[in-house]
Amino acid sequence: MKEGSSQTFHNPELLFNPSPYGFSHVAVVPGGSQLVFIAGQGGEENKEGKLSADFRTQVKHSLNNIKIALQTQQLSMQAVVKVTTLVVDHNAEKLQIIIEEFKKIWPDKQFPVNTLIPVPRLALDNMLVEIDAVAIAK
Repeated sequence: MKEGSSQTFHNPELLFNPSPYGFSHVAVVPGGSQLVFIAGQGGEENKEGKLSADFRTQVKHSLNNIKIALQTQQLSMQAVVKVTTLVVDHNAEKLQIIIEEFKKIWPDKQFPVNTLIPVPRLALDNMLVEIDAVAIAK
């Protein structure tokens, strides 16, 4: 698969500017693109499922796990057009961490569309965040 780079991101002027929050309002995928879906990835640090108690560490590993999954399809994080972020006990501090980590992954500010959903619990004990992704390939 060849990585798709022709997707475009838009932030309509009549909506608030989401860039400081690390996401875009609209992603447009060109016709003929192949969609690649990555299941929700937690912050597991290894194949045994080790989870840090630190939220930032889990966010970093969640994003890295998406990156690993994408690499199996010869894609990078720049191919991602949509993510869904599930956060246990969401608050302003956790939002700031997510924003900071997303800005490291997408420094060009070509952020994917993101839906953040606060949740009371995730699938595994001690899991604090889970992120899924949709990417495109040509």
